[in-house]
Amino acid sequence: MKIISETITLSELEQMAANLFGNMVKAVVDIDREILAVDAELHADLEALLLENGSTQKNLWGINLYPELYRGDEFIEFDSMINIRPSQGNRSLGVEGEKTRNQIAHIVLKKIIQ
Repeated sequence: MKIISETITLSELEQMAANLFGNMVKAVVDIDREILAVDAELHADLEALLLENGSTQKNLWGINLYPELYRGDEFIEFDSMINIRPSQGNRSLGVEGEKTRNQIAHIVLKKIIQ
């Protein structure tokens, strides 16, 4: 598991994918601190890592990244058990708010470089 506060290369992300799931990397994004945690079997483990490092749960959103689809709309999949939080108006595995999805995408694309 790794917290990305600066940047990570696409090739590093591809290696993480190859080592664990083959074509996908799980990630959790802190939309307030604009950081992400990557490279674990469970989003919950990444969430715990960020919480231990000063993040607030309401700002954490789970996603899946598909490095081979970096240039396409399917690079980021907004799907995780940690996203179910009716108290914030999110009742599904996905990230229902367009503003939140846009924030997540902006942070991810800023942190992952070619």
